Amino acid sequence: MSTSPQGYTDRFERYADRHPRVVDAVLVLVLMACAIVGSGLTRPGAAPPQRDTTVLLVMGAACLALFRHRSHPRAVTVVNAVCIVFVTALEYVLTPLLLAPVMAAMYWLTTHTGLRTARFYSVTTAAALMAASALFDPTYAASPVPRSIGYCFWLLLPLAAGSMTRLRRAYVASVQARAEHAERTRDEEARRRATEERMRIARELHDVVAHHLALANAQAGTAAHFALTDPRRTKEILTSLTDTTSSALRELKTTLGLLRHDSTPAPASLEPSPGLARLPELVSTCSSAGLTVTVTTAGEPRPLTSGGDLTAFRIVQESLTNATKHAAADSAHVHLAYEDARLLITVTNEAPYGTTDAAPAVPRQGFGIMGMRERAHTVGGSFRAGPRPGGGFEVAVGLPLPPATPEASSKATDSATGEGT
Repeated sequence: MSTSPQGYTDRFERYADRHPRVVDAVLVLVLMACAIVGSGLTRPGAAPPQRDTTVLLVMGAACLALFRHRSHPRAVTVVNAVCIVFVTALEYVLTPLLLAPVMAAMYWLTTHTGLRTARFYSVTTAAALMAASALFDPTYAASPVPRSIGYCFWLLLPLAAGSMTRLRRAYVASVQARAEHAERTRDEEARRRATEERMRIARELHDVVAHHLALANAQAGTAAHFALTDPRRTKEILTSLTDTTSSALRELKTTLGLLRHDSTPAPASLEPSPGLARLPELVSTCSSAGLTVTVTTAGEPRPLTSGGDLTAFRIVQESLTNATKHAAADSAHVHLAYEDARLLITVTNEAPYGTTDAAPAVPRQGFGIMGMRERAHTVGGSFRAGPRPGGGFEVAVGLPLPPATPEASSKATDSATGEGT
């Protein structure tokens, strides 16, 4: 527990907040004692004042009025100012003990209403005291300036103390507000991160499970179609089906392993995230399901970031999966166009999307297109998907490319030269 003055002040304020009436009663009793003692003081060499019940009643009324300082601070200040002026008219010496009640009223007026209002009341009270002293105190004319300065000093002192209290309370309130805001911000950030993580997990599982299950279903259907007419091709398709399911299990295991070890280094057994380098494998798998995929490239190939490479592969994978499940076409085309700052990926099929006849079709509702759009926007890319004017369906994606470096350009040139040779 803190024993510093600041610690005592904090504990007193907390106690005052919990028991305001008790604190007010104690302060009023102390101020009444000060007024009683102050009414018996006189100047050096002068006869003591003839104390009667009038001054005690007046000062008692001033002190009792302080009980209402929280609800009526202006009225309490006016009552105390009138009482102290009346005591001055009775020719009592205005010592700090007699001024204590009006000083307390000024302090509370400052804390409740602000410095500007309290300054007006303080100046008005000081002027009234100087006028009463000039009229009723024969000794005031001998030293008006020191007496006036004394009145102003004692009445302005609670204004300074009240202003400091207001500033301290405002500072504490601002600190508490900032702490509450920071706490709310942390909670909101945690919820946002949890939502983003949940969406990321959902996208990964959807891409892994939906793609391989769709291909497995297509391969099984194709194998059933050729089971009696072409046993050799049926065997090849069933072999590809085994590879598809094995690949699905591996990718699912890899995805779950990455999620399980998200806060620790990933084990060495986990496979790297798929990228465009696995595009030939994806094309081969789609071919075994009866979908012929052609891939064309325009521009000088450049490496993407890890997130961009995974996004590009997953979007192509999902587009081909949708073509396998929903389109009547037996072929699809993937076009990669490398520009200065971005990679344009276009996946198209010629058949009407979502139907087996020539009538126009509406894409089925699902999470595939929504997931592709979210993936593209996550890495700062653009996404567009919809029916083609001449029939079929098209998915167009633009993904940002990292700035080309001299080393990357040199490697790409050497690779192109080697392939040409």
